[in-house]
Order: sequence, then C-alpha cells, then structure tokens
Amino acid sequence: MSGRIVTPEDVAEGAEWLAANCPRMAHAYGLTGPLPLRRNPDGFAQLLRAIVSQQVSVASARAIWGRLQAAGMVVPETILAAQIDDLRALGLSRQKATYAHALADAGIDFEALRTAPTQQVVDRLVQVKGVGVWTAEIYAMFSLGHADVFAPGDLALQEAARLLYSLPERPKERALRDMAQRWSPWRAVAARLLWEYYHIEKQREGTL
Repeated sequence: MSGRIVTPEDVAEGAEWLAANCPRMAHAYGLTGPLPLRRNPDGFAQLLRAIVSQQVSVASARAIWGRLQAAGMVVPETILAAQIDDLRALGLSRQKATYAHALADAGIDFEALRTAPTQQVVDRLVQVKGVGVWTAEIYAMFSLGHADVFAPGDLALQEAARLLYSLPERPKERALRDMAQRWSPWRAVAARLLWEYYHIEKQREGTL
C-alpha cells in the first residue's frame, strides 16, 4: 500500500485486510458489502465548508454554502475583504464568520499538506481557530486520502464500535483512539466500514 486512498480498489484492499485480521470487522464487511471511496477536493474551500457544516443540519449547511458560493465567498481574498456582518447576512453565525476570517488569514500552504504526514496535517490545521481535531482528521481522511487516519471523536464511530464489539458503553475519544490502533495501517477504511455498519444497524433499529 502507498499510504493513500485514491481508488475504490484501495478501499477494497483495506477492507479485505481488516476482515482477514478481525472477525468482527469481517462480520461488518459481510453486512455492508463494498465500501464507498468518499474522496473530496482539498484546499481552502473544503475546509471552509467543513466549518460552515459544524452543528447545523445537512440542509442548512448546503443552503448557506450555496449563498457563499453565489457571493464568491469561497476564497481567502473575498472572505478577508468582507465584514463579519456581510458573512452573517449570508447565513453564518457571528462565531463562524470569525472562524472564516481566521481560516482566510491563516496562510495555509494547502499544496504542501498534500505530501505531509497525518500528524503534521492535523497539527497545522488545528492552529486555526474553528478547526478542531475531528475536522482536521476528516480533512486528512477524505480530502488528502490518508489511509491510516481515524476520527475517534466522531459519535457515529463511537456508537458503531460499541455495537460491533458488544461494548458495555460507547467508548470515549481516547479509548476509541487506542482501540483503532489495531486497525492500522487501514484506519481510514475501518472508519468507512464502521460508518456503513452504523447506518445498517440504525436502520434495523428504526432509529435512523
């Protein structure tokens, strides 16, 4: 493996490795079937969109993002030239408008991040106000295609791990981060598998 997920075949390779090394992962994979590639673009706009999506519904995030795009507010230059109230008029909260300014002013070298190791990517991104560890790890996973990154702060991953491994309670972030070590070097595929398994189980329970 190259350490990057670029094609569906990369995802399949990781899923087969997980299934061969863990009976519970094999059980989940038997239920989910082939896993999605889930690759996003990288760069400023993708991170800004992640900030926009925090703590709002998918529909709200999509609507706000559409307004930002229509106003040309998806590049650092236009964000920095805009006032906080201009951004609020497009649907951002005052806090998120502040975060957008911070991201635009951060001077991130997105091209350099493409070849940086996962921890370096996370360390650089969390320096920006409004970008937490979860957002940075998701960016490394889906925008940069890192194969061995996980997002243990994700509640759906925590719940999926509880269900799949019959744990007495949902593992907290640190416990799940430790647990995910067993899925290295394919932790990003383990995340995809757990997300898909979570949806299957919740549909079965009628809670999704």
